[in-house]
Amino acid sequence: MDPNITKALNDKLYDKRKSGALELEGLIRESLAAGDFDRIQRIVSQLCHEYAYAVHQPHARNGGLIGLAAASIALGPEVARYLEEIVPPVLACFTDQDARVRYYACESMYNIAKVAKGEILVYFNQVFDALCKLAADNELSVKNGAELLDRLIKDIVAESAASYVSILHAPGDTAGEGASDEEKPAHELPTAFSLERFLPLLEERINVLSPFTRIFLVAWIMLLDSIPDLELVAYLPRFLGGLFKFLSDENQDVNTATQTTLDRFLSEIRKIARIKQGIAESKKSQADEFNKSTSSFRSGADADSDTGSSAITDRRGSEEKRGDDNDSASIAIDDDKSASGDGDWVPGQDVQVDHNKILEILVKFLETPFGDKETENHDILLTTLRWIDSFFDICPEEIMPFVPSLLTHVLPRMSHDIESIRQAAIKVNASLMDYIMSLSDDSRRPDTTTGGQIQLPTSLSALGKELTGAERRDSNLSARLLKTVIQDRTDVRSLDSKGTRTPTPAEERGPSPQKIPELDYQAAVNALTLQFLNEHEATRVAAIAWLIMLHRMAPGKILSVEDGTFPALLKTLSDPSEAVVTRDLLLLSQISKNSDDSYFTSFMVNLLKLFCTDRRLLETRGNLIIRQLCVTLSAERIYRTMADCLEKDEDVEFASIMVQNLNNNLITAPELADLRKRLRNLDSRDGQSFFVSLFKSWCHNAVATFSLCLLAQAYEQAYHLLQIFADLEMTVNMLIQIDKLVQLLESPVFTYLRMQLLEPERYPHLYKCLYGLLMLLPQSSAFAALKNRLNSVSAIGYLHMAPRGYVPTSNFNHLRQKSSETGSPSAPPSTLGNSGSFERPNRLKARDEGGVKWVELLDKFKNTQERARKNARLASLGEDIGVGMSPVEKEKGPPEVPPKNVRLPGPAAPIGRPLPTPAGQAPGHKPRGSLGGLGRFAGGVAGRKKK
Repeated sequence: MDPNITKALNDKLYDKRKSGALELEGLIRESLAAGDFDRIQRIVSQLCHEYAYAVHQPHARNGGLIGLAAASIALGPEVARYLEEIVPPVLACFTDQDARVRYYACESMYNIAKVAKGEILVYFNQVFDALCKLAADNELSVKNGAELLDRLIKDIVAESAASYVSILHAPGDTAGEGASDEEKPAHELPTAFSLERFLPLLEERINVLSPFTRIFLVAWIMLLDSIPDLELVAYLPRFLGGLFKFLSDENQDVNTATQTTLDRFLSEIRKIARIKQGIAESKKSQADEFNKSTSSFRSGADADSDTGSSAITDRRGSEEKRGDDNDSASIAIDDDKSASGDGDWVPGQDVQVDHNKILEILVKFLETPFGDKETENHDILLTTLRWIDSFFDICPEEIMPFVPSLLTHVLPRMSHDIESIRQAAIKVNASLMDYIMSLSDDSRRPDTTTGGQIQLPTSLSALGKELTGAERRDSNLSARLLKTVIQDRTDVRSLDSKGTRTPTPAEERGPSPQKIPELDYQAAVNALTLQFLNEHEATRVAAIAWLIMLHRMAPGKILSVEDGTFPALLKTLSDPSEAVVTRDLLLLSQISKNSDDSYFTSFMVNLLKLFCTDRRLLETRGNLIIRQLCVTLSAERIYRTMADCLEKDEDVEFASIMVQNLNNNLITAPELADLRKRLRNLDSRDGQSFFVSLFKSWCHNAVATFSLCLLAQAYEQAYHLLQIFADLEMTVNMLIQIDKLVQLLESPVFTYLRMQLLEPERYPHLYKCLYGLLMLLPQSSAFAALKNRLNSVSAIGYLHMAPRGYVPTSNFNHLRQKSSETGSPSAPPSTLGNSGSFERPNRLKARDEGGVKWVELLDKFKNTQERARKNARLASLGEDIGVGMSPVEKEKGPPEVPPKNVRLPGPAAPIGRPLPTPAGQAPGHKPRGSLGGLGRFAGGVAGRKKK
């Protein structure tokens, strides 16, 4: 350079440096025109090393910067050969401590880039890194200068990044070999800008915290994504995690810009998925059309071969026709080739988006624990849930490996404090459940080809409505179900039409269905079981609803007898939420239906153990649990199994309480109406067997046993129970139960009993039972209610009883019939041949194959009550149940048993109905006045006991 130029560039005044730069520009233009490239190289080198790199001479650095800009302007298109030496010193000034140097560096780079245009893209990473740092500069002038440079670089990138090839890498202009290089496709030449080189820098810078830098990065990401040929969305997993973190920025501008960018990416991913799906469907439809054309061609060829021997002319015609068909088939093949990739190119069809990695990133953001940070990151959480919900429409098959993790983290968010997050989680849960249910539909398609039909559980949709609190897409489920059935039928037709023929080339080229990974049932069940401990009701309800659905899909894979989930399900019955308990019972019932009898028995035994250990649960939820189980399972099976377990139970106190609960439900529950009707039908063997099984366990509770006899209309047995009541210790609890029973007698359940009071000649022991209750009760409201009821029909009883001088044999020989049924060896032979009625004709007539052994049932009742009395006595003395009897008990033991032929006629006194002594009494039996038959019955009981 001339000395005057060097002096001007070192001046501290900007105007003199500018004038020196103008002189330098003219000098370089002259050298360029003269072809003196060596002098230009020396000038550029002098500007870089003596001026731009002069760290301790700020004026010289400023002069060097303006000089390099002037040199670039003078060089014009030839600047590309010198950028390797010009750009580094300018970039080095971007980090200078002096704000003016940084500003002049931005100005210099602006002029250089304006001249270099696409060539500056070779140094894009370095320029981008420098601008990224200047975006957060404290000096406003530097920010403004960096913003101007940023706009210019963005314009250059938007215009040239996808296709610009640097002249340094472009083929030469020489003929021959150089001309052949120019004929190379453009995609084989390296472009000046490369995403592969840029993305590592973006991954590094995406973790910054400065809001200004974040806005800078978001703007660049949006720009690069707007260039179609770059396909930035294919590299989205590399910077998506950092981009999501921008949503937690307190700066609203950062949040808004990031949300807009993420929405744009999601829309682009959705569009690409639709394009690929459309292309696949187009290929499939063309393949189907080709198959139809080839099949029609073959059928025509077969027909021609059958009739081709008739005439030569016909044979020639068939050959011509066959040639035409071959032409059409070849056309179809060409169409298929064009559809497979040789046809029109659709933007986005070649973009490969890694959905799996994106889902991994989204699931990681869901793993944020609840706490103080949850409120700060609720925007991240909300956006993550929306993305996951969108992926059910984009690539549902990719979500299958993440189902356990989604269940672990989505279900707790269904109880989130923020409404928007709660609704988003509910929507994700509904979409996930719909997808899993659709898989169950698809898995059953092979069964439909053999004649089966897909049946979706009708209660599952309603269950989903309850757990989400929002309307589910039932219509979509129905439409999908209908579509599946229609598809099954078309599959059957296609299989029938294909037969055993070999596949055509078009079929081989057809898109093969993507194999959907199988759900990890065990991991899903473990994740759902952990949700039982969640403090929110909605989460626990959703978890059980998921278990119900998964068990319906694969009953043999989950929740088996050996599964450790069963104790957790039993423990859930103690949940404070009634909705949780109801669904838990539905799941337990569903498991029992799909299991053998041993599982059902184990379920009942464990349920009784749970009631025994958790008495509060029995008091608060016992009735609900029993009623719900009776709705979903066989009520008779439940009562039979529980009765067998309670009969063998050593805990007499618990057995009495449990029998009382079972009996109350048996009387009052609307769900057990059919069971009550079955009990009243003792003429059948099944009814008798059911009554006997209940009676044996009901003996633990005296009042429950009496009410069972009333339900079964076994009034004579009930009357004899009352006679034993007179010898029992009447506790307060027993009187309360009798009080409740009297109130229940006024309920609609016992309407038939009240109507039978109008027929005293058919049901004489019914009066005795009710009057016996009246005698047991103290003066109370229940006493008054029962007394009023009996007084309202007492006149009818006297009308039918008093005027009669005799009683038909069929009305008082029923006791003999009982003796003949039981075959008691203590009964006299004269009583074994008599047969009568028990309360009504043919009520319990003797059966050769055996009937209800009433005397044995009475013995069972006495023994059970005696055992309960002894246990109560030992408990009151502070001794453990099961040790030997004390001497005091041994002394008092014999008088506790009701003595033979004593006190039995007492309770019948209020009836006022004298019964004549029947003829032919057995020797050794004393007459008992008007109730001699009852004494004879008691004698039979005593005789059996002695023997």
